[in-house]
Amino acid sequence: VQVHESGGGLVQAGGSLRLSCAASGGTFTKNAAGWFRQAPGKEREFVAGIDWEGDRTYYRSTVKGRFTISKDSAKNIIYLQMIELKPEGSAVYYCNPETYWDGNRWRGVVGSWGQGTQITVST
Repeated sequence: VQVHESGGGLVQAGGSLRLSCAASGGTFTKNAAGWFRQAPGKEREFVAGIDWEGDRTYYRSTVKGRFTISKDSAKNIIYLQMIELKPEGSAVYYCNPETYWDGNRWRGVVGSWGQGTQITVST
């Protein structure tokens, strides 16, 4: 599986960004596609997910209402539209087209991670 994220950058607090994730090399029909982020010194955390079958979406509470995940199933592209960005949202954002709930937390299949895209939100 190959995964490529794009769309990161430097943005002022309150600004907007749209991330894209192109996935290939697999058949993505099971479970979900997800976005995660990792800030320096912190663990990678789930941000948003969307079922491949249907369009049910999932969000961490701190981004609900500001972030919107969507997908183009025909092209295996996953998007993350972010508005009202906050400095605490600065992190490397990763996409995983093989994301699943293990009963306790959202996880991404090992080997299906991209290199990530950096988002820096300035005050």
